[in-house]
Amino acid sequence: QVQLVESGGGLVQAGGSLKLACVYPGRFRTYAMAWFRQAPGKDREFVAAISWSGDRTPYPDPVKGRFTISRKYAENTVYLQMNGLKPEGTSVYSCTARLTVATMSPSYPYWGQGTQITVVS
Repeated sequence: QVQLVESGGGLVQAGGSLKLACVYPGRFRTYAMAWFRQAPGKDREFVAAISWSGDRTPYPDPVKGRFTISRKYAENTVYLQMNGLKPEGTSVYSCTARLTVATMSPSYPYWGQGTQITVVS
């Protein structure tokens, strides 16, 4: 059972910031990591990804310029810094892994349980 463990979710006011963390197994150090989010009744949505080397970090337009993904190899951790949060960002945010960067959730085989973020106005 692969374990990806997210933390850092919570309640935040619109315009505020949160930083999520996801700890992954050591063997995923050469994997691409990504964050997706899913709001109730909606499809899972791509948020950010980072290649194993860190040289590729794609973002979708809704979060570009506000969210930053990063990783610390020594800690087997990937982060998602989120600034300027909006109420429509209220979702369960999940960490995921695959060999190479992708923006479509079905291509990712390994997932964490997710962490809830609620943005209130």
